[in-house]
Amino acid sequence: MGRGRWRTAGSALVRVLLVWAVSTLTMLALAGILPDFRLQSDDGDSITQIGLTAAWAAGAFGLLSALVWPLLVRALLLVPALVLGLLVFFLNGSLLLIALSLIPDGRSEVAPETAVVVAAVMSAVASATSTALAVRDDEAYRRRLYRLADRRRRQGRSGPARGGEAPPGLLMLQLDGVGYEELRRACADGSMPTVAGLLDGSHRARSWRTDWSSQTGASQLGILHGSNFDVPAFRWYEKETGEVMVCNRPTSAAELQRRAIGRTGDGGLLTLDGASRGNLFSGGADQLALVLSVSARRGRANRSRAGYFAYFSDPANAVRTAGSFVAEVIREVVQSLRARIRGDRPRVSRGGLYPLIRAFATVVERDVVVAAVIGDMLAGRSAVYADLVAYDEVAHHSGPRGRDTDRVLQRLDRSLALIVRVAEHAPRRYRIVLLSDHGQSPGETFLGRYGLTLKDLVRAGCGLPVSRRAGRTRSGAEARAAVLAALHRPVEEGEQEHPGPGSDPVVLASGNLALISFPDIPGRASRARVERAHPALLATLANHPGVGFLLVDGVVLGRNGRVARLDVPGEAEELLAPFGPGAAEAVRRTDTFPHVADVMVNSAYDPRTGTVHAFEEQIGSHGGLGGEQGHPFLMWPTQLSDPEEELTGAEAVHAVLRRWLREADGPQVPVAAPTGDAVVEAITEPVGLPVEETPPGGGNSGRLPSAGVPARDEIR
Repeated sequence: MGRGRWRTAGSALVRVLLVWAVSTLTMLALAGILPDFRLQSDDGDSITQIGLTAAWAAGAFGLLSALVWPLLVRALLLVPALVLGLLVFFLNGSLLLIALSLIPDGRSEVAPETAVVVAAVMSAVASATSTALAVRDDEAYRRRLYRLADRRRRQGRSGPARGGEAPPGLLMLQLDGVGYEELRRACADGSMPTVAGLLDGSHRARSWRTDWSSQTGASQLGILHGSNFDVPAFRWYEKETGEVMVCNRPTSAAELQRRAIGRTGDGGLLTLDGASRGNLFSGGADQLALVLSVSARRGRANRSRAGYFAYFSDPANAVRTAGSFVAEVIREVVQSLRARIRGDRPRVSRGGLYPLIRAFATVVERDVVVAAVIGDMLAGRSAVYADLVAYDEVAHHSGPRGRDTDRVLQRLDRSLALIVRVAEHAPRRYRIVLLSDHGQSPGETFLGRYGLTLKDLVRAGCGLPVSRRAGRTRSGAEARAAVLAALHRPVEEGEQEHPGPGSDPVVLASGNLALISFPDIPGRASRARVERAHPALLATLANHPGVGFLLVDGVVLGRNGRVARLDVPGEAEELLAPFGPGAAEAVRRTDTFPHVADVMVNSAYDPRTGTVHAFEEQIGSHGGLGGEQGHPFLMWPTQLSDPEEELTGAEAVHAVLRRWLREADGPQVPVAAPTGDAVVEAITEPVGLPVEETPPGGGNSGRLPSAGVPARDEIR
C-alpha cells in the first residue's frame, strides 16, 4: 500500500473516531437532559463507566444505522409514501432501542417515545459532524466522489468503447414558474448569483412563448413528449365520459401521457438512458422518482416513489429535512401574518393546509429531487430532466415578486450551485440546461376585485340561482337583469329562474383562463346554440370588465360587441393585439382541440401593469394569456447550437432539446447507469444534502452551503 493510500486510510479512521466521539458526547448530554433516558445501572456507576456505556451505545447505533437501513429501504418499497416520513423516525428509534439492549448488565433504559427523539438528534449530529469534517478536506471529498463514480461505472451497463471518453450528458433543470424577466431581475439584484455567473460566462438565455394554456401540464407534456395537443387548460370537462381531467391528478396525467405517445409514436425525450425527477410526466425515462403519471401504479412496478424511500433511507436526511420542513411552516405563518399586519394588497388566504403544502414543495420535494439528480450525475446517465417547483408554489400566494419569492429563488440558486459543483466529479461531462415551463402574472383575483366568482357570474347569466352575497354584487345584479331582459320578463324581487334538470353548466378555472361546458348539449356547442339556451350569457361575460375575451366555436368575442372570426385573416389579430404577439395563433390552435370547452374565457389584462385576474384564489397566476405568464425562459451552454429566432409553444422547445441531445460528441450511450438495487445506492450515498437554508434576513454569496459540498471556490 502506497503512502497516499495509508494517508487516506488514516484520515478516514480519524474521521470515524471523531464522529464516534461527538456521538458519545451527544448521548451523554441527552441522558443528562431527558428524564426518561439513563445510561447507568440502578445502583449507580462511575463517570468512567457511564462514558464507556455511552460509547458502546453510540457505536452500536452507528453500526446498526449503516448496516440495517439498506435492508429497511427494500422492505419499505410497498409502504405509502405519505407515511414514510413518520415511519423513518419510528424505525430510527427502534434501532436505538436495539442498540441500547446490546449494552451488558442492563446499564441503560429509555422510554420508546424518548428513543425516537434521541435517535433523531444522534443522526443529525453525526451527519453534521461528518459533513463539517469533510468540508475541511476538499481532496478527501474529491477522492470520495471519484470513488463513487468509479463504482457506478463498474456496476452499470457497458459504456463507450474502452479507452474512449464518454459523450457529454444533458442535464435539464426546470425552475417551475420562473419567467424570463423574473430570471433577469433575480440575476441583476443578486438573488441568483450562480445563474448570473453562468450567464456571464458559459451560458445564454432567451424567452419563449407558451401555448394559450400557460401551465405546467401543457408545457411539460409538450417538452417531454413532443405533443400537448388537446390540452386546453389545467382542468377541463370531457363530455363523452363525463369526467373532469386535471393535469396534476395521477390518472389524468397517465392518460395524457398515453395520448401524447399515441399521437407522436415516440416514447419521449428521455427514452435513452434517461431519468425523470419530480415531473408530471415520465418523458419515457427508465429511471423515475416523484413522477405523477406513474404514481397511481401499485406494487414494486411503481419505481417513482422510490425517490422518497431512497432519500429518507438515510435517517440523517429525514431529520434534517424534517427540521427544514418545520422551519418553512413557521416561515410561511410569519410571512402571512406580516402581510396581514401591513395590509398588503392584493392578498389571498394562506391558512388551512397551505403552510404544509408550501413546506412540502419548497423543502421535501426540493431535497428529494436534488438528491436524485446528484445520484443520476454520479451514475453517468445520458439525459436527466428534473422539476423544482418551489417558486411557483410560493408565487401563487405571495405574488411573483417580493421578499417571500426572493428567498425561495436564493435557496433554489444554492441547490443549483450544489448540482454544478457535483457535476465536476461525474463520470462524464454534463451540459446543464435551465428552463421554465411558464411565468407568473400578478393581479387581484376576480373574486377579490368584483365580489363574486366567475361561476356565480355564469350562473347569474344563465338565470340560475346564485348565493345571496353574489346576487347583491353589481355584476350579479347586472347579469340577472340582462337575463330577464333577454327573456322579455319584468324584474321582480325574489324571482328565480329554474331551468330543467341537467342544464347547470360546468365552470372550471385554470388561473386566469376558465372553461364553461354545457353537459346537456352534445358535442361542442355553437354560438347560436348557446345563445338560444342562454340568451344573456355571452353578452354578460364579454362585457364584464374582468373578462378580456371569449372563444365560442371559432369566434372571438370582445367588449362592446366586438366579434372576430378565426378563419378571417387579421380579425383575431386585431382584437387580441393587447395580449401580445402570437395570441391569435395560440387561440386559433386551441380552437382545433377536440376537448376545447363550449366557452373559453380569458380574464382581462392590463398591458401597463402586466396584471390579470385569476379565476382561482391566486395573486400570482398562469394558465391563460396576458403578461409574464406566457414568457418562460430557456438557458443553454454556448457549446450547443442556438435555438431558432422565435420559439413558440412547448413542442418547439421539445424539438430544440432533441437537437441538443443529438449534438453530443457521438451517440448518446449509457455510461455507468445502474439498475435495480444500484439505483437506490446511487441516490442514497451521502452527498451532503439537503442544501442549507438561507439564514433569516440574509442572502448568499454564491458559494456552496457549509452543510453541503465543500465550498472552496466561486462557481464559474
